[in-house]
Amino acid sequence: MQKIDFELNDEFVELNQLLKLVGICDSGGAGKMLVAGGNVSVDGRNELRKTCKIRDGQVVSLNGVRIQVKAG
Repeated sequence: MQKIDFELNDEFVELNQLLKLVGICDSGGAGKMLVAGGNVSVDGRNELRKTCKIRDGQVVSLNGVRIQVKAG
């Protein structure tokens, strides 16, 4: 499994934008499609809200990739 550490510069980042920022997809719209397809989990639970707020300490997983979000 590939592991990515993401440094959070604000209080939160929207899930679809996080996927774009770490290079999983090319745009926020493509990120929304990944989430809507049921391919993304947050802290081990399937997440279908495209603009779910991801905060410090949360873990996002999809397709063999694990993104650890940490405050910057």
